[in-house]
Amino acid sequence: MNLFDYVLPQKGETFTPLLEHKNIKINRIISSSSIEPKEYIQDEDEWIVVLEGKATLLIRNKEVTLLKGDTFFISANTPHKILKVENGTVWLTVHIF
Repeated sequence: MNLFDYVLPQKGETFTPLLEHKNIKINRIISSSSIEPKEYIQDEDEWIVVLEGKATLLIRNKEVTLLKGDTFFISANTPHKILKVENGTVWLTVHIF
């Protein structure tokens, strides 16, 4: 599988599981600029990396903007929300259980 072989969704996001092994799950996410803000509170830690594009998240009432190449760690049970995203943003999420 090639990480950059995908179809851009017209709206929302496309989640593709890449690996699930023991206590790790890795997803590829392709985002359109038309996403519905949703708050996430996960039981696991999450490390994210933006491979292409730009995204602004709200974490602990603080806006965090991530650009191509940026990474960010979100501890388990931390409320977070995607506020806006550039069309065609590609990211990986690593969930650690």
